[in-house]
Amino acid sequence: MAGGKLGLKYHCVEVIAPGSGCAAARELKGVRLLSADAPRLPLATCDQPSECKCIYRHFDDRRQGPRRDDEDAPISRPYRGPERRKQRGRRESDYN
Repeated sequence: MAGGKLGLKYHCVEVIAPGSGCAAARELKGVRLLSADAPRLPLATCDQPSECKCIYRHFDDRRQGPRRDDEDAPISRPYRGPERRKQRGRRESDYN
C-alpha cells in the first residue's frame, strides 16, 4: 500500500483545505477516500494550483460513527404482551 501503514487495509485520507479553499477542495470536505483512490494534490480542478495549501488528514479506517443502525437507538423494552407459549419444552426436566 503506497503511503499507508502496513497492515491497514482501509487506510484513508481526507483533503483538508486551509481557510475557505477552492471549490474542488470544498466538494471533498468530510469525504474519506481510500489512500489508493485519493487524488493528487493540488487537485486537478483547483483554482489556484501554484498557491494550493491543501493537505491530507490520515485515518486508519474510512468508517466513521456507529457501524450499525441500531447503535444510536434507545434500548428496546422487553415484550410485555400475554404469554402465548402453551407447551413446555422437550427436555425431561421440563416435566418434573
